[in-house]
Amino acid sequence: MIATMSRPAAVAGPAGHLDLPALLSRPYAVVMGVLNLTPDSFSDGGQFVAPERALAQARRMVAEGADIIDIGAESTRPYGSEPISADEELSRLQPVLPDVVSLGIPVSIDSMKSAVVAWALDHGAAIANDVWGLQRDPAMAGLIAARGVPVIIMHNRDSADAGIDIMKDIAAFFTRSLEIAAKAGVSPGNIVLDPGIGFGKTPEQSMMALARLHELQSFGLPLLVGASRKRFISTVTPSEPHQRLGGSIAAHLIAAKGGARIIRTHDVAETVQALRVTAAIGEQQ
Repeated sequence: MIATMSRPAAVAGPAGHLDLPALLSRPYAVVMGVLNLTPDSFSDGGQFVAPERALAQARRMVAEGADIIDIGAESTRPYGSEPISADEELSRLQPVLPDVVSLGIPVSIDSMKSAVVAWALDHGAAIANDVWGLQRDPAMAGLIAARGVPVIIMHNRDSADAGIDIMKDIAAFFTRSLEIAAKAGVSPGNIVLDPGIGFGKTPEQSMMALARLHELQSFGLPLLVGASRKRFISTVTPSEPHQRLGGSIAAHLIAAKGGARIIRTHDVAETVQALRVTAAIGEQQ
């Protein structure tokens, strides 16, 4: 049985507004718990399709110390996922998202569709998480600017290319995304950057992005890393997604050391414990 974690008071205000600087001011990285309402996500697809199971999982993650719940209703796994319509995505979100919002911690909507993000923000979501970094849906940046909410800009590629310098590619992608954000009027204080571990990258490139994460601090923006249960772990030690807890924690501790202020994970309690113990040990140095 996993012990319940204590957590500082939530920083979500009325109507889903989030005080991002306050959230990121804590001495250890913020933990974002993953809630997939999909039948085909790479790690836990189908487990939380039923609304009552999804809400129970959200409650569990809150009890375990999650600071944010990230809800996604379309699989964005980088291999083998099938796109769905906005209507289908919304049909999965509608029975779940408002109830998760009522739990009292910030909710992030993981979607690349502005119509879905707009609905979620209308129903209390506080953060937009765009796996295509404002570069796929031309209405996304304007929506984020108009709502004044934080946005996670993730690096992505249509396919991996082992021949490229992945850190240069990530930096160029972020530069384009930030230009789009600036043109739309998105406040820099509302932007978080995510190198997109496992997306459009070979396993070696994913590990490179983790090893050199500190280089992305040159953008002067908070960094988020989601290496949870990703396939690169199995190239080091053969394993199925549910067998990758150790590798996930190792990657996330390295990411936190490299400057990540938000860690996105399927395994909340273990990740919270690892981050807090690491921070406590560091205070004794």
